[in-house]
Amino acid sequence: MNEIGGFFGLELSSGNEYHKGAIRLNTGRNAFEYILKAKNYSKVYMPYFTCSVMLEPIHKLDLDIEFYHVDAEFYPKFNFDKVQDKEVFLYTNYFGICDHLVERVMKKVINLIVDNSQAFYSKPINGIDTFYSARKFFGVPDGAYLYTETLLDQELEQDTSINRFEHLIGRVETNAKSYYSKFKESDNSLKNQPIKTMSIITQKILDSLNYKKIANVRRQNFEFFENILKESNMLNFDLSKDSVPMIYPYFVDEGYRLKNKLIEENIFVATYWPNVLKWTTPDTFEFNLTQNLLSLPIDQRYDSTELLQIKKNLKE
Repeated sequence: MNEIGGFFGLELSSGNEYHKGAIRLNTGRNAFEYILKAKNYSKVYMPYFTCSVMLEPIHKLDLDIEFYHVDAEFYPKFNFDKVQDKEVFLYTNYFGICDHLVERVMKKVINLIVDNSQAFYSKPINGIDTFYSARKFFGVPDGAYLYTETLLDQELEQDTSINRFEHLIGRVETNAKSYYSKFKESDNSLKNQPIKTMSIITQKILDSLNYKKIANVRRQNFEFFENILKESNMLNFDLSKDSVPMIYPYFVDEGYRLKNKLIEENIFVATYWPNVLKWTTPDTFEFNLTQNLLSLPIDQRYDSTELLQIKKNLKE
């Protein structure tokens, strides 16, 4: 029976969920695991340039793995004919700017999984298993979406997120530095979790967002940096009209020095991904990119005030 009366809960609008037709799960890595289990794959071809958490489902399911390199345009340096019937190729839509490459890869390989963890707004392609991670784009502690035509024959428990919100609320009321340890605690709590459905509170938050406005802000902020940094950026972008980037990837010689300077000025630029420095050698593109990429924030929290602050610090 529904509860009536009493104290109020958190009030959120509804009816705006972006991936309404997808399977709602607790994490992106578990969406990946869902596909691997449902399709009964035996081997995964995975990029060196990826987060170490993506190995969790592979180890859990005791699958074979083979890494591949990408070139400076993020296209796989790979012989796609190697992929056999019970094997699968994982491609990452890096920073939400590789939609055109997803379309190229899907024409080359028989079994494909698209990792859209960094590309929340990118549309799934019919017949291609695709997953998304919500917390890379929005203020939620967990949550993922999955598009697949092959369903797992098991009942999934629903996740609860009540113990993962302290860093989100703490940053609103104080600052990021004071709650970074809580963020890491929340992040660590997601390790080796079973596949669950998305929590009620995460779904309600994702159902309340103004996705069109957020997309417009992200694209405008991306274009701001592209206009001033394009000539010095070692990456070139072919951004489609529907792509919504996660960050502005600024790749320069000795970028790690600039990264440290920005962090000293409270401009937090994430490293994607520290584990890549252990997996690769200094002569590879992935190693150099991990070390020297500046992941400049362009998200919906920021307007010209913050962008000009970043520009000023880059010039200095």
